[in-house]
Amino acid sequence: MKSLDLTLAILKPDVVKVPFVLREIQQRILSAGFYVIQSREVSLKEKDAKNFYAEHEGKFFHNRLVTFMKSGPIQAYVLAHSDAIQLWRNLMGPTKTFRSQYEAPLSIRGSFGLSDTRNSTHGSDSPVSVAREIKFFFPQFDMDSWYERDEPLFRKGMCYFNEKEFTHHITSSSQNSSSV
Repeated sequence: MKSLDLTLAILKPDVVKVPFVLREIQQRILSAGFYVIQSREVSLKEKDAKNFYAEHEGKFFHNRLVTFMKSGPIQAYVLAHSDAIQLWRNLMGPTKTFRSQYEAPLSIRGSFGLSDTRNSTHGSDSPVSVAREIKFFFPQFDMDSWYERDEPLFRKGMCYFNEKEFTHHITSSSQNSSSV
């Protein structure tokens, strides 16, 4: 089996505030075969939203995006899959909601996106972005250590899902056998 890759996924305020939509998107994540490695709900302050979207500073939509992202809680996930970046981007659908509704109506943005800003989700677009964005939301998460120690166990399915935390964890017997 191909090794697992990581990506960062964000569920934006427009979907986090609607419990049945949030649950539906979480179910789509699991149904697509992702492992949820880290999960966190956070309310961004303006400076944090500006820092996260610094690459868009000066673009016409930057202020609107920052204002929206600080308007309510978001959920950030570290997801793992053999083709995590592309699979998550396909599941999200095109950035522009209008395009999503016609080209990928069953995608998350096609189903729940309201506008180009309120488009339900964010996803890393490259391995460089993955590393930067995971560090932003999960500064304590050590990607190198995860790839070395945990990835082989997840790849073999030696884990369980904790529904309350919305994360996968390595089974305790796997941890014991990997440290011998």
